[in-house]
Amino acid sequence: MDDRFGALTFVRIYSGRLNRGDTIMNAFTGKTERVGRMVEMNADQRIELDTAGAGDIIAIVGMKNVQTGHTLCDPKDPITLEPMVFPVPVISMAIFPKDKAATEKMGLALGKMVAEDPSFIVETDQESGETILKGMGELHLDIKVDILKRTHGVECTVGAPQVAYRESITKRIEDSYTHKKQSGGSGQYGKIDYIIEPNEPGEGFAFESKVTGGNVPREFWPAIEKGFATSMDKGVLAGFPTEDIKVTLVDGGFHAVDSSAVAFEIAARGAYRQSLPKAGAQIIEPIMAVDVFSPESNVGDVIGDLNRRRGMMKSQDLMPTGVRIKADVPLSEMFGYIGDLRTMTSGRGQFSMEFSHYSPCPRNVAEDVIADQKAKDAAK
Repeated sequence: MDDRFGALTFVRIYSGRLNRGDTIMNAFTGKTERVGRMVEMNADQRIELDTAGAGDIIAIVGMKNVQTGHTLCDPKDPITLEPMVFPVPVISMAIFPKDKAATEKMGLALGKMVAEDPSFIVETDQESGETILKGMGELHLDIKVDILKRTHGVECTVGAPQVAYRESITKRIEDSYTHKKQSGGSGQYGKIDYIIEPNEPGEGFAFESKVTGGNVPREFWPAIEKGFATSMDKGVLAGFPTEDIKVTLVDGGFHAVDSSAVAFEIAARGAYRQSLPKAGAQIIEPIMAVDVFSPESNVGDVIGDLNRRRGMMKSQDLMPTGVRIKADVPLSEMFGYIGDLRTMTSGRGQFSMEFSHYSPCPRNVAEDVIADQKAKDAAK
């Protein structure tokens, strides 16, 4: 626990005696530490101790490199007790500091809070840069935000995390693009004829050259591949990264003086912007594999709710304590689900979910996503 006088590590002694000044070993890390001050806590009152025995619950002041669940033991007689198992977080929210001054303060405060509560997890979304809090329920996270504001003085706002949408294509097209720029001195020239087609799901970007003869010299092929590969970071519909595309270079043209690797790389970028809208660009969304446990009496309500969330039922299995339902559900529909599930099941339902795959968005959802993204870009 983070205390105004320093970090307190609460310890229960299972056997033997612990004395002030003893050296103890952390069986998890293999490192030793010296016990400085030991105190017995009575509310906010501290009673200094010189020794404590089996059955006592005390706090040690200023220990480093220990976390909840670690076993501390005699270095001459190491032992590891079974650690506590903490449930997987079921709810997440994005958190934003009110201003730049609060950013560093928030980072330090969240670090202390994670050390105190192993069921509370903080992550940074690699794509959006958002700080994501994960916990056991909406009340759990509400309390964490309140602690940030009251105890640590960090003013922040919260919201639903962004969904990591992607873009892809649906059609195979053949196209051609010429980059030509003439200014004083040598210019830039690069012509490419190519095929763009959908790649196998999950295969990412692939590039192949079938150029024969010297229409596009071999030394320019890596520049063309780089031009297409770097363009995939930003899609043509809403600016989301593009997935699963194969580009085949079939022909082209070059100029003995004006052609260069840079010219062909620019040509590839222009070709990407020109051809993707023609190739049936679409928004694809992350689909989660959702595992729900429900009492038998509430199964109908739970399945009906998953269907309303655009879920695809996979299986229902009767378990000794209820029914296990497996479904694939879009991530965008799962925010706030734990609250609804507990309402439907009188608090007895629970669920877990993990990423499964990407799937095309329905047209109405894709239109909303594109409109939202354009509004965000306009506001920047």
